[in-house]
Formats: sequence, structure tokens, C-alpha cells
Amino acid sequence: MAERRMFAKTIIDSDAFLDMPLSSQALYFHLSMRADDEGFINNPRKIQRMIGSSDDDLRILMAKNFILAFESGVIVIKHWKIHNYIRNDRFKPTMYQDEKALLSEKDNKSYSLDDVGIPNDKQLTYQMDTQVRLGKVRLGKDSKEIKDVTPPPAKPKPVRHKYGEYKNVLLTDQDMEKLQTEFPSDWQDRIERLSSYIASTGKTYKNHLATIRNWARKDKAQPKPQQAYGQPVKREEMPNWNSRSTGSDPSRKAEIEKMMNEFFTDNEEEDK
Repeated sequence: MAERRMFAKTIIDSDAFLDMPLSSQALYFHLSMRADDEGFINNPRKIQRMIGSSDDDLRILMAKNFILAFESGVIVIKHWKIHNYIRNDRFKPTMYQDEKALLSEKDNKSYSLDDVGIPNDKQLTYQMDTQVRLGKVRLGKDSKEIKDVTPPPAKPKPVRHKYGEYKNVLLTDQDMEKLQTEFPSDWQDRIERLSSYIASTGKTYKNHLATIRNWARKDKAQPKPQQAYGQPVKREEMPNWNSRSTGSDPSRKAEIEKMMNEFFTDNEEEDK
């Protein structure tokens, strides 16, 4: 058996091949590498276990018609002659001539089990743990269609537009609609506040709408500082002693003059 095998891009680049799981594709490559010079393999389950593949991977290859199975347990690579051309001096005929006699070769050099290329259930069903038929996998009494393994296309991300004086506040159209609904009176001021802060500090945020909301919650939780201006002030008037006149009270005036005379008299006596 040759050490080198080839693969035709027309087969392995087809949608039918690429739609299979990667584990099924890997099993196909390993089976092809170990097939004889005519594409026959007598131990597919051993190769499957050796590379850690599951029974479903082998079933998918048969259901997708990339390999053809016989009652004897032997399989053949359907597109073997499309993949490989072996020189006559190196060619070694297969030992599975009975299985080869059941095959026909199409114009494109692919193998077929009968005139229309559909296996006969009585003759060519490959017995493993379950019975496999084209397009379906039978597990005991239950049957289920082979599902398309093509991953769904990724959803496009919404476009974020630039806002603020420094064009660094990123909001989608949906974000902007929510912002205007939640802060109808000052949404522009909040955008400018975030724009200036990002520009001055160099900080980055994953979600600018969430940042504005977070700042709004913090502003609401903090008590407002009391302002000195605008508050009512209680004024107290100082007594105006000058407004009180002693001339209107003669007795009070006489009393004051008496006290002053006594004060000066006492001082003169002390000086003597």
C-alpha cells in the first residue's frame, strides 16, 4: 500500500463535504490515507476508534454518500479514482474482489453500487450497532434526519455613532433613543460631561449608555450641598446709644453731674 494519497479539491471543497462536522471530515481523511490502491478499507471501525471519532461520524459519511458500505464490513471511498491516480507499475489490486464486483464506475470515475448510485438495502447495508440508510440514521426504533451542521450566520453588530464635543461618546441609535427618553431635559449635557471626562482622563468604557446611567444614579444618591446665598438671614440691630438723649430727663442729668463732681473731688484730695 502506498504511503502517499491525494485529495481532489472538487470533492473536499464542496458544500456537501464542508457542511459535515470537522470530526467527520477528519475521519474521511484518515480512512482515505489507509485505503488500498483501489480505495477499499476492511477496518473502518478500528480507524474510527483510533482517532477518537464517534459512530455518528461514520454514519454521516455513509449517509452523505462519501463512502459506500458492504455487508462484509468493508467500505470503499466513493470518489477514490477522482482523488488518486496510481501508475501501473506501482498499482496493487484490491483483495476484496467480491465487493468490487458489486461496483460500477461512472463517467466521472466515481464508484456506484448500482445503475442509479443508491445502495440496495438487502445487499449493501453496513451492519454496525444500527442500520444506516441514505439520508437517515436509525437508532433502534427511533429515526431522525441528519441535521445541517452549517453554523448560522452571525448577526451584524449595531453601528455606534460618535457624539460629544470630542466625538468620543459612542451610542447606537437604540442607545440614543433610550437616553433621550430617560433624560429628556438634560441628555445633551450628560453626553458632554462624559465626553469631557474621557478626553481629560483617557479612560475607556465598554458601554457609554450604562456609564451615563451609573453617573445619574450616583448623582441622585448624593445629598445636595446647602448654598450660603439665597438663604434668609436673621438680622440683629445693635442699640444706638447716641440716640438716647439725657437732656429730656433733668433728674438723670443732675445725678450724672453729681457723680462727676464727686469723682474729681476725690482725685484732687489724693493728689494733695
